[in-house]
Amino acid sequence: MSTKDAIGVIDAAVAGVRPDRSAAFLLLDAPLESLMRAAEELTLAGFGRTVTYSRKVFIPLTQLCRDVCHYCTFAKAPRRVASAYLSPEEVLEIARAGKAAGCKEALFTLGDKPELRYSVARRALEARGLRTTHEYLEQMADLVFRETGLLPHLNPGVMDRAELERLRTVSVSMGLMLETSAERLSMRGGPHFGSPDKWPARRLETIRLAGELAIPFTTGLLIGIGETRRERLEALLCLRELHDEFGHLQEIIIQNFRAKPGTRMSNAPEPPLEEQLWTIAVTRLLFGASLSVQAPPNLRAGELRELIRAGVNDWGGVSPVTPDHVNPEAPWPELVRLAEETAAADRELVERLAIGPAYASAPERWVDARLVPAVLRLSDSRGLARPDGWHAGMAELPASASSWARPKTRPASASRTVASLIAAASAGEELSEEAIVTLFNVEGRDFHAVLHAADRLRAQVVGDTVTYVVNRNINYTNVCLYKCGFCAFSKGRSSRDLRGPAYELDLDEIGRRTLEAAQAGATEVCLQGGIHPKYTGSTYIEIVEAVKAAVPWMHVHAFSPLEVLHGARTLGLTLPDYLARLKQAGLSTLPGTAAEILDDEIRAVLCPDKLRTDEWLEVMRAAHRAGLRSTATIMFGHLERPVHWARHLLKIRRLQAETGGFTEFVPLPFVHMEAPLWRKGRARSGPTLREAVLMHAVSRLVLNPLVPNIQTSWVKMGREGAALCLDAGANDLGGTLMDESITRAAGGINGQALGVDHIRELCRAIGRPVRQRTTLYEPASPPCAQAEQAFTGLKAAARIAAAASP
Repeated sequence: MSTKDAIGVIDAAVAGVRPDRSAAFLLLDAPLESLMRAAEELTLAGFGRTVTYSRKVFIPLTQLCRDVCHYCTFAKAPRRVASAYLSPEEVLEIARAGKAAGCKEALFTLGDKPELRYSVARRALEARGLRTTHEYLEQMADLVFRETGLLPHLNPGVMDRAELERLRTVSVSMGLMLETSAERLSMRGGPHFGSPDKWPARRLETIRLAGELAIPFTTGLLIGIGETRRERLEALLCLRELHDEFGHLQEIIIQNFRAKPGTRMSNAPEPPLEEQLWTIAVTRLLFGASLSVQAPPNLRAGELRELIRAGVNDWGGVSPVTPDHVNPEAPWPELVRLAEETAAADRELVERLAIGPAYASAPERWVDARLVPAVLRLSDSRGLARPDGWHAGMAELPASASSWARPKTRPASASRTVASLIAAASAGEELSEEAIVTLFNVEGRDFHAVLHAADRLRAQVVGDTVTYVVNRNINYTNVCLYKCGFCAFSKGRSSRDLRGPAYELDLDEIGRRTLEAAQAGATEVCLQGGIHPKYTGSTYIEIVEAVKAAVPWMHVHAFSPLEVLHGARTLGLTLPDYLARLKQAGLSTLPGTAAEILDDEIRAVLCPDKLRTDEWLEVMRAAHRAGLRSTATIMFGHLERPVHWARHLLKIRRLQAETGGFTEFVPLPFVHMEAPLWRKGRARSGPTLREAVLMHAVSRLVLNPLVPNIQTSWVKMGREGAALCLDAGANDLGGTLMDESITRAAGGINGQALGVDHIRELCRAIGRPVRQRTTLYEPASPPCAQAEQAFTGLKAAARIAAAASP
């Protein structure tokens, strides 16, 4: 076998052609540097510059084991342990300490079926009315989940189908190291002699059964215990065959043997770094770009850069509370130091959950139904751990926001890939779906670079001035025929337990509120409501006419595409004909709501009875052709993923290229607290702060130069959050929104209005000028400028009026 043949296999792997069995063995003597270069390229393609870890607490339920591995110090004889098993109180004490330290994973590790060897284990189980260690593990995992919310990951050794099925109900993932597929290592003289559960066939059968049961599973190799490179390849090919069939291997661990005093292998040579690097790189080439490859960071202190270059993208579980009970001689690195060493390898350390991101992103398939809500609520849009306690609708930012918010100086250079995407977007090029997803996945210096680029582009396109409009919300009814899973505003049979009673404003009340808005200096009234079963297209025309009768010059910004479509259908009119009638009645512009996520895969769950993506786009296309401009929105942070954000942005960009009718783009973070879908445990808890700010920045880049205005919602983001967005590509604060009620119905607490004085204070704090505008982004006329004085006085009157209204 020649080096040329090996290089051909390596080049093909980089191109996406995984080595088949015969080609794999050509890698046995391949040049290490070539292997590592290819492995790193594949890793960057699959995971970008992110290296993950799980913040865990280590719960050693029992250190008794029926196996006698000749390198292990975890398993102990009964005389060397205080009790056969940790008590429930001890388990909870460890778990609560982990919870207090910010852990999200409870890693249960234990010896393999000690009751089959030790009478003390059998007696301890019998005293609890149990027969097996697995039954006690099931109880303790359930206890920890119920009492602390930590997500259990279980490593109980070899399991049969029934045991896997039961433990699946109390864990989000499990693991079993294959270690080796070489049976000779279980023969006399081998490291596994006398360890019945280390026979490769038994362990492979457990891994296979886990695949059949859709259990996210961690496995891997222990290298340096006497196996050859060829045997490692055999083991990896066995695992790949199972993963190809079931797709359940969430990561492969390549762990190096450490000789431990007091064991039969205390004097055995440890594998050199080069052997681990070769095995990691070959693993990456065999499995491709998408599978997570882990190496424990505490077993190669000071050598993490090399591990990353070889293809590692994950450090596994790292505990800030408990030691590594399996390798007590090698303490966990402190997380700050681990982040620094990861950064030294030009990577960003990011927290994940006990369940890998790809599996956390599809929990309905991979997790027991009882655990799905917990996974969703702890994860972000990528399936990674939520990094802070922020959620949309909050008034204040978490302290952690100060570590990355508002970089006033130019950040460190972006990676080559991200820098090229920023340059293309800044030049006005349309980015691909894949490229946009890359921008949404940025971390660390790439994250700062995207925010800085968006802010710089904003300054070039619209200048430094922050704009706002003085307006009033008039939500004329909260009765609705539709059952959108995100909506806590509408009232119907399925929402009687949500905030507030059902109401319907009559035309006189709509006119009165319009007149009050005008007296306060408002230039716009924004009208939206539920789809009342009695409403027809004539109703919406009458609402517009009522506004115009009260204040003829008032700008009427009204009716989502859903309302327009409903109105046209009830009157049997085409969209152009109905929009013409609305315009004749006095409609000025449309809000771009009811968009949510413009992807029918998401809409089928989020709002199954609502208008489809193509219908939303067609209403907007028809409105723009009729001379009615509109906003465009996205509501994010519930079911969707970054790929859906990318598709949504591209649809907005392409329609804008066709019609030019969108005045602005408005990211609307999902406010989860009262949303029916979240209350049922079927949605995430809104976007993270990182995602919310990044949405504004990426939108600025992706929509450039077609949509000049990016608006941030102070109602959703809060004042401090809105300020972050204004430093990340946004240029507009939207409206003063007297009587905002939709977000408050969902659980937001940011008030029903934002006075002009508060807007000026917010902009002063970030060093930006501010100016009142009209709905169409023209300078406000002199009568409108008087709103600053009038608005403050009207707020008190508005509260009295609101209290007297339904």
